[in-house]
Amino acid sequence: MPESVLIVGAGAGLSAAVARRFAKEGARIALAARQPDKLGALAAELKATTYACDVADRAAVDAMVTAVTADLGLPDVVMFNPSARVRGPFIGLDPEAVRQALLVTCYGGYLVCNAVVPGMTARGSGTILLTGASASVKGYAQSAPFAMGKFGLRGLAQSLAREFQPQGIHIAHFVIDGGIRSDGRPDDGEDALLAPEAIAETYYQVARQHRSAWSWEVELRPWLEKF
Repeated sequence: MPESVLIVGAGAGLSAAVARRFAKEGARIALAARQPDKLGALAAELKATTYACDVADRAAVDAMVTAVTADLGLPDVVMFNPSARVRGPFIGLDPEAVRQALLVTCYGGYLVCNAVVPGMTARGSGTILLTGASASVKGYAQSAPFAMGKFGLRGLAQSLAREFQPQGIHIAHFVIDGGIRSDGRPDDGEDALLAPEAIAETYYQVARQHRSAWSWEVELRPWLEKF
């Protein structure tokens, strides 16, 4: 049976490119987002199923994974892509907004992994791909909440890799160290932005790695960067 791939935090950018890359190989795609109505065109293109999910809500995450499993079977590959940014001077940050950003970016990753890892472990196979950012390894000024969330997600990935890779579960974290090209952010002709299709190819190839040489983390960045 074709593999099933769950994209959490699906949208029009990187997540769509990853969904297309797996669909190209015949995978059955499940797209989960807070507002799944926006996924109509992508879902039609890929013959994918869509699901509503607030990743900061445990009940919503568990219900979504249960529904996906009922429709497509326990996912073979899960991509976690959501994040929330709160920017501004540290002293002026709204604590509630910071809490919500951490819930989406980091705790949401925990909830999704918590929902799929037991079944993957019982099956003895599965791949979880977690999307990080420059902020996963370096905290920028006036961006503490994003760094907190992304550092936490990276720590989750590293810990899960050490605990569950020996049980057949491949956990991989991707440091996307740069801006991603999009319709609203076109390339300036200097290749200073990452192409989503190129990133997606790396996600796909990491998911295909032999277990004798698994990567737990991959850094992707444009060849030209203005420091």
